[in-house]
Amino acid sequence: MIEIFDPTTEAATQSIAYAPRPTALQGKRVALIENTKFNSDRLLEKIGDILKAEYGVAEWRLYHKHNASVPAHAEIVEEVKKSADVMVAGIGD
Repeated sequence: MIEIFDPTTEAATQSIAYAPRPTALQGKRVALIENTKFNSDRLLEKIGDILKAEYGVAEWRLYHKHNASVPAHAEIVEEVKKSADVMVAGIGD
């Protein structure tokens, strides 16, 4: 008799609690976090300029991760918590 084993398991599920979204961007401070891939900084700078010109954000600041394969380092996270109302993460390539 042959016994067959199924090596797969069901995917673990967990709910995600999203941060509350602002109703408008007028007057908000925006953190832009780029992943160091080619053109990600240029893309986010353009987004920052559009957010300021068309949506009235007060200011935007660009942060640079160490590299694309890791999360933002603790210094960035702490600075964004203190100095921004909204955060945008961007990628390049």
